[in-house]
Amino acid sequence: MTITRRGAIAVGGGVLATATTGLPAIAQAAAPSPRLRERLRNWRFHLGHAADLERDFGFGRNQRTFAKAGAATADAAMTAFDDSGWAPVQVPHDWAVALPFAPPATPAPKDSEDAVAAHGFKAIGRAHPANSIGWYRCPIAVTAADRGRRLWLEFDGVFRDCIVFVNGHIVGRNESGYAPFRVGIDDFLDYDGGGNMLAVRVDATLGEGWFYEGAGIYRHVDLVRADAVHIPQWGSVVRSAVTAAGATLSVDTDVVNSSDATVTGTIRQWIAGLDGARRATLPDTPFTLAGGEQRTLAQSTQLAAPRLWSVATPDLYTLHADIVVGGRTVDHHRTSFGIRTVAFDATRGFLLNGQPVKLLGTCNHQDHAGVGTAIPDALHGWRVEQLQAMGSNAWRSAHNPPATALLDLCDAKGMLMIVEARLNSSDDEAMDQLDRILRRDRNHPSVIAWSLGNEEPQQGTARGARVTAAMQGHVRRLDPTRPTTFAFDNSWDRGAAQVVDAVGFNYRTDKIDAFHAANPQVPVYGSETGSTVATRGAYANDAAAHVVRAYDTEHPWWASTAESWWSIAATRPYIAGGFIWTGFDYRGEPTPYAQFPSISSYFGVLDTCGFPKDNYYYYRAWWRPDEPLVHLLPHWNWPGREGQPIEVWVHGNCETVELLLNGRSLGRKAMPRNGHLAWSVPYAPGRIEARGYNGGRRVAQAARETAGHAAAVRLTADRRNPKPGEVVMLRAEVVDARGRPVPDAADLLRFSASGDAAIIGVGNGNPTSLEADVASERRAFHGLAQAILRIGDRPGPVLAGVTATGLAGDTLRLMSLPR
Repeated sequence: MTITRRGAIAVGGGVLATATTGLPAIAQAAAPSPRLRERLRNWRFHLGHAADLERDFGFGRNQRTFAKAGAATADAAMTAFDDSGWAPVQVPHDWAVALPFAPPATPAPKDSEDAVAAHGFKAIGRAHPANSIGWYRCPIAVTAADRGRRLWLEFDGVFRDCIVFVNGHIVGRNESGYAPFRVGIDDFLDYDGGGNMLAVRVDATLGEGWFYEGAGIYRHVDLVRADAVHIPQWGSVVRSAVTAAGATLSVDTDVVNSSDATVTGTIRQWIAGLDGARRATLPDTPFTLAGGEQRTLAQSTQLAAPRLWSVATPDLYTLHADIVVGGRTVDHHRTSFGIRTVAFDATRGFLLNGQPVKLLGTCNHQDHAGVGTAIPDALHGWRVEQLQAMGSNAWRSAHNPPATALLDLCDAKGMLMIVEARLNSSDDEAMDQLDRILRRDRNHPSVIAWSLGNEEPQQGTARGARVTAAMQGHVRRLDPTRPTTFAFDNSWDRGAAQVVDAVGFNYRTDKIDAFHAANPQVPVYGSETGSTVATRGAYANDAAAHVVRAYDTEHPWWASTAESWWSIAATRPYIAGGFIWTGFDYRGEPTPYAQFPSISSYFGVLDTCGFPKDNYYYYRAWWRPDEPLVHLLPHWNWPGREGQPIEVWVHGNCETVELLLNGRSLGRKAMPRNGHLAWSVPYAPGRIEARGYNGGRRVAQAARETAGHAAAVRLTADRRNPKPGEVVMLRAEVVDARGRPVPDAADLLRFSASGDAAIIGVGNGNPTSLEADVASERRAFHGLAQAILRIGDRPGPVLAGVTATGLAGDTLRLMSLPR
């Protein structure tokens, strides 16, 4: 195809949307590659104001704001604007997480109250225009050497409606809070020594979801410099066909000539393994491109003994591509990919490399205590690891496409992913967003399916079928290798359900048997399951205090216990598995209490900090059945209840479990498959212990002891040797004089850091806490709190500490190692 240079720098739709393919933007190109990738970091931020022109830096002040390019747009968009009073920030950045909480006005319209609650009662949106506009500025270093090159910006996600300026010129717009987008900027730069300034105005007044969505540039932004002849963003796709003889790799690579002259060159490509060694070389392919032309070059090669990507062996390959013109390499491009097969089978469930793999999944939104939606890469990885420790092997990104950084980590760690489109619509904007998502993500081996909708009002109608068929048609054109799916809460046998490849059941797990009997040819799985609610560390319901006990008994009307849904899914081979709603508690959509001060959901098997609730261990027992486990609940601090019965549960997977109180056996019981055990125990202070036996041999145990008064804080870190720029997860636990956890401790904990590091956020998992996230102190909640420590750019020692009035503090010495 032939495109103009102006078309090549279009934003989102048009030519760009049909001419690019899916490269994960994960690393800087190594020398001597002529392509340069720079992660923009020197950002400054200031709130604007949707209803005040002066406080919005004059945006829209002139009635002819858009009359002339580069003129009268906004003061803050101009290169010479003085931003020295703006706050320096690091992107990813979520300004909403630092805003105060704002309960709805009384009385408030029901829809207004619902909207405020859905976003976690943060002071943002139509009711808070002063907090709903944000401005960012970042200088761009440009020299005369960049003249003639193509420079563009890659935004992985901005929430929400944004305008991108360079040197006062509007160079791009994007109206999706989740889809990635690209902006070409080389026409607008000063190459002669003048300053170059990027400015972004972000409008988060309107939301897209019924959950906390944050605000701002909450994912990475990269500046790319490339030769006029280059491989564009998402410019390579690798598909594999696996047989007993090996794998045939089909490679499609886009090459664009954005100069005005005809160019003749060659593309040279090879494939490297995880160790960097060359595994295969593709034949050189010559090309001739007219000025403004883009073409897709198709090649293929064989791998005789490929290492297949799986959850146990997440082996990755890299496609290296050189563009050679006149004997000089003008571009080098890398694409990470894996070799594997995926399918949903109506009889055997989900198949990975031809073998059934039960989907042990969780659904997750994209926020975390302390940072909101601006999740650092290392925190993404930590969250994946917490779920994998439970036995989870799959993640449904609900209800929007995930960050590229998360997909890269799922590829590397072996976590399966269902990518979900934000909009179930076939209008131009929705299809363009779908296009960008597909092109960006289709090389990721972790991605096993494209979800085209979730509980849509039109899901069971002819209109829903038409819309979903149009979306599926585009999926088939760009990625015929993966199935489509849809999360239904009704209409499993009509409408969109008759279009997609696999039907997801939201909650109604007990209806799957009847559906399967009537539709034995349709693959099925639980797209949302459970929705069990719990407050971590609490064991008695208290509606007035918004507390839900952490036994596997509490759930909304539409949902079920963990045990009830999993007992069904585990015993039906044709059910591909299920995705718990949710892996982590998330800010907003507070359930079961939709009133202030509940500011987050109670659904997670882990809380907003990633601290496990008791149900975590139910799943850990049955999702990792080969590793013996017993987990005992509740805690054993019940002053004033001596002699009264306490409901004691054991989650575990051992054949039999014995319960002991202060050394006296209370009996041994057989553990039911996919179940739990329960005793009623008259309370006596001391030690309660559970012992698990297999074949008569003790293989696991757990105990709870009555703790004394809080005496100290114990600090631990997820790792001691972070790399510069990473974050470290700090866990603080209040203990008594003998080191026993104090289950009701609520002391105010103060975190500190010395060396090149800083505390960037805190949390405690309390769904009703109104304490600040962007802070260095937090009260313990049921004995625990968390701090996120950001490591600076300089390698060296870092000291992290925690103190509390009247308690002995703790310190950790970390050593930041060079990358």
